Amino acid sequence: MAGWFPAWRRAAHHDRVGPDEHPGTFQTVLLGGQHVLAMTGSTVIGPLLMGFDPNVAVLFSGIGTLLFFVVTAGRVPSYLGSSFSFIALVVALTGYSGHGPNPDVALACGGIFAAGATYAAIGVLVGLTGTGWVERLMPPSVTGAIGAAIGLNLAPVAVRGVGHGGAGTACGMFALLCVVLMAGYGTVFVRRISILLSLVCATFVYAVVANGLHLATPLDFSVLRDAPFLGLPHVIAPRFSAHAAILLAPVALVLVAENLGHLKAIGAITGHSLDTMTGRAFVGDGLATMLAASFGGTGVTTYVENIGVMTLSRVYSTLTFAVAGCFAILLGFSPFFGALLRMIPDAVLSGLALGLLGLIAATMVRIWIENRVDFTDPATLFPVGVCLVAGAGDLTVTVGGVTLGGIATATIAAVGLNQILSFRTGAREDPHARK
Repeated sequence: MAGWFPAWRRAAHHDRVGPDEHPGTFQTVLLGGQHVLAMTGSTVIGPLLMGFDPNVAVLFSGIGTLLFFVVTAGRVPSYLGSSFSFIALVVALTGYSGHGPNPDVALACGGIFAAGATYAAIGVLVGLTGTGWVERLMPPSVTGAIGAAIGLNLAPVAVRGVGHGGAGTACGMFALLCVVLMAGYGTVFVRRISILLSLVCATFVYAVVANGLHLATPLDFSVLRDAPFLGLPHVIAPRFSAHAAILLAPVALVLVAENLGHLKAIGAITGHSLDTMTGRAFVGDGLATMLAASFGGTGVTTYVENIGVMTLSRVYSTLTFAVAGCFAILLGFSPFFGALLRMIPDAVLSGLALGLLGLIAATMVRIWIENRVDFTDPATLFPVGVCLVAGAGDLTVTVGGVTLGGIATATIAAVGLNQILSFRTGAREDPHARK
């Protein structure tokens, strides 16, 4: 497959590494590890909220990332992690109580598989017909709004995780301050691994404060002693039902919007359009979701957290994501490393998440700027405004026993209102024609 992948070359510039370049072996490995750490919080929290095994989720996030890497010919810098878009519907489908393992994981996986199949089919259609109809359905104003709404929807999770004061909250703010200072004042190398360094520093400080000074909930190191270094995750085969498929298959539309926004964001920050890779990206993400669901894993999606990492490091090499996928697979087969990652204090992870989610929202704003979106037009203002409020406020609607969470309602609002207002004269004016 030598002609399938690009011939990655050593980066010519120290301050920026393109998708078809690499920063050197040592930095590529470090940056791959940093991408794993950036996605770990959400990829672990997502399955826990649904009662899934987090080790299985981490394992198939890695396998899914490598599958996506192959399908997109190593040209799209993306990491696939647990999608939050499934949480509300899975909980509604299975009646999960919120504590311990979910007894109906198999049923949920059958519905997630259907969503992945629908997603992959959309990707095939885009590959055959082009992206024109997707662009009309989801122009830059809509994709930027949905991407920002996703970041804002997750923001309350980070805010709650930081806490409401005390030593734990101080450690979370210390983690945020570390990454800000390293990103703003560090050398090129320090900026590239600023999240990793901040995570290590803040966790060490937390251990001193909590275990040494007893000012916060101490870290429980016994979980490391009890966890074997190697072990097989508990896989579960899906159970298919028409009800689960009908309920979860529409989530594919949310995943399409997430992935499209992700591609637009990466195109904006790298300066290279990825429009020609849209069909492949959808297929790769859909197949990865189907594969994960086949073994008891959660649905996956391209992770906005990793856009923040790329924005900070200015390293967009796709090789770092292949390395990250391999790391995640190793973690999936290691209960010890899974326990180690779960030991990272919530306040520290949440403090870093505050910064990364802010970068995500800012990157979506950049999409609007790059595409000269006209915010004087009500045809733009209403879809964007309602989408942001629905996402940030987690607008949840139940229709006929089907519960739609904030990300789903934000997506529907943005796409639906945009289509309704697109019939206005001038609402479809080419933004590039404006001066």
